[in-house]
Amino acid sequence: MTGSKRPALVAKRKMPVSDAAVQAKTGKTWAQWCAVLDRAKADTRSHREIAELLHSKFGVGPWWTQMVTVGYERARGRRAVNQTAQGFRASVSRTIAAPALVVFRHWSEAPARDHWLPRQRFTVRTAIASKSLRITWPDGTDVQVMITAKGPRKSVLEVTHGKLTGAAAVRGARSFWSARLDTLRDALEG
Repeated sequence: MTGSKRPALVAKRKMPVSDAAVQAKTGKTWAQWCAVLDRAKADTRSHREIAELLHSKFGVGPWWTQMVTVGYERARGRRAVNQTAQGFRASVSRTIAAPALVVFRHWSEAPARDHWLPRQRFTVRTAIASKSLRITWPDGTDVQVMITAKGPRKSVLEVTHGKLTGAAAVRGARSFWSARLDTLRDALEG
């Protein structure tokens, strides 16, 4: 592929952040980063090696090294939207008019959970009361639950289902979790 065709490829891919945002925080647009990384032969490097190059050679901070690396991989067709090194992931969130501890209990206590997430048996690997759970789903995929208190009677609940096999699995997980979190919100707010 010639250098003149590469910037056009950037426009065809969904980048993780806008061109304006990446330029404001790193000093370069997506097209500029892709050109710089192409010259550095980043297309022959691993994700980790690209991130390390961005940090060591160009002084890009940790969060932005990941954004630029993912954007470059997307622009070059090496990574799809929702794809991570461990597969694909889907995230769904809801704001719920309930305290964080109440939301947490509806995840951590089986009798409360069975009302909105029936017949699901999974393994909780770690849990931090009122804040998070890391779960192994029965099919071996990962579910991360994050609960953020937004006041005494309001919480944001985010579920990220990872290690999915592709775009169809992402759509299925989003649909499943959207329905389940709507049911949980209705139960807690009703």
